[in-house]
Amino acid sequence: MTDSPSPVTAPPERPAVPSAASRRSIGSFPDYAAAEQAVDALSDRGFPVHRVAIVGRDLELVEQVTGRLDYPRAALRGAAGGAVTGALLGWLFGLFSWIVPLIGLLLLTVYGLIFGAVVGAVLGLLVHALQGGRRDFASVTAMRPARYEVMVDEDVADDAVRLLGWDR
Repeated sequence: MTDSPSPVTAPPERPAVPSAASRRSIGSFPDYAAAEQAVDALSDRGFPVHRVAIVGRDLELVEQVTGRLDYPRAALRGAAGGAVTGALLGWLFGLFSWIVPLIGLLLLTVYGLIFGAVVGAVLGLLVHALQGGRRDFASVTAMRPARYEVMVDEDVADDAVRLLGWDR
């Protein structure tokens, strides 16, 4: 009878980001700055802050309407985006100009800017026309939490509360 070697198992590693079940909330704050101050206070007192997380709760999507979007504005927005892209591409190709480096760099950047603006304006108009009036406004979208919680690993949460002087 031969003895077969037993499989070697590696010890479980601590995950880079612990699960929510292994953390406890030690404070809830109305804004990020207040949560940041609590973590900074822990850091100042020598607490192992790599065991702390600031978690945004109750996320809401906010779409701020910035104005009406008509054909001229759609063309302008497209031209602006295209000009930046074209200028960057022209500048990049200009870096590889070996004949007259500085002039080649500048010319390709300007040509890229002009070509990008024209193509961007045309595409901006085309996209706006294809939408058929369904979205005649421009907006900026952002996610924002209603509150921030300072979460600490369960096994050191009591130490964090004690260091901050909060009674639980």
